[in-house]
Amino acid sequence: MFDIGFSEMIVIALVALIVIGPERLPRVARTLGALLGRAQRYVNDVKTDIQREVDLDELKSIKSSFQDAAKSVEQSVNQAGEELQSAGESLNQSVSGTAQDKAEPVAQEQSAAGEIPAPAQLDLGLETRPTADTAAAPKV
Repeated sequence: MFDIGFSEMIVIALVALIVIGPERLPRVARTLGALLGRAQRYVNDVKTDIQREVDLDELKSIKSSFQDAAKSVEQSVNQAGEELQSAGESLNQSVSGTAQDKAEPVAQEQSAAGEIPAPAQLDLGLETRPTADTAAAPKV
């Protein structure tokens, strides 16, 4: 704190002993010690409060950076979801368009023959995976 050496402290103590006197010196020393202790505690409290505020500001900046990162991830996920949904819709449209194109000639041939096909009899060129219900049933 201060750059006071041991010899300087002895000179200060001798001057205080001469000026204050031997009977009041212990009481003054005790009072000065108590005041210096209070001052040090006050300075330490102020330092602690300042450090807390700095830490709080750092935490707030970290929080805002995490929130920004979360928003960007959410936007990218939403964008990817929209792209996947539009790709799925276009695939569904192309599959349904292909199925209708293949179904029309078969339906025309069978209607010319005079029979109306059941939906299970139409060969749309699409392969389906067997499920638990259809695995036991014979394939047509």
